[in-house]
Amino acid sequence: MSIRVCGGGIIEKDGKYLLVQEQKEVCKGKWNIPSGGLEGNESVMDTAKREIFEESGCKVELTGVLDIINGIYEGVNVLAFVFDTKIIEDNIVANGKEISNVKWFTFDEIKKMKNDLRNDGYLLGIIKNKIDGKILPMDIINRSEI
Repeated sequence: MSIRVCGGGIIEKDGKYLLVQEQKEVCKGKWNIPSGGLEGNESVMDTAKREIFEESGCKVELTGVLDIINGIYEGVNVLAFVFDTKIIEDNIVANGKEISNVKWFTFDEIKKMKNDLRNDGYLLGIIKNKIDGKILPMDIINRSEI
């Protein structure tokens, strides 16, 4: 079984959360946080910042860890790191290739979108962690020496 390491983040502004609408056939039309897989020699933190920018147009600073999730998804062992973020620049744009739309939603709106979310339990849990202040410090994974 192959392993895929992913990074992504929750972007919050004025009580709303930024979600992207997927274009990939396996999840076409579903809403998710901006996220994606590790490439080359990048760290999971670099992956999260790159994927957030590529999928939403936002440049962010990672401020904490909201969740680390592991599970089997379509025959792939996925390890996903989800970060809390601070917006540096929000030039919101859907890239059209992987993402068809980018939009802000309140948590109440997201809870009502259950069938339109890529994975409702995962997404709602991450946002709830953010709301409840369950944010771990970056240094739990950001080590300069191993």
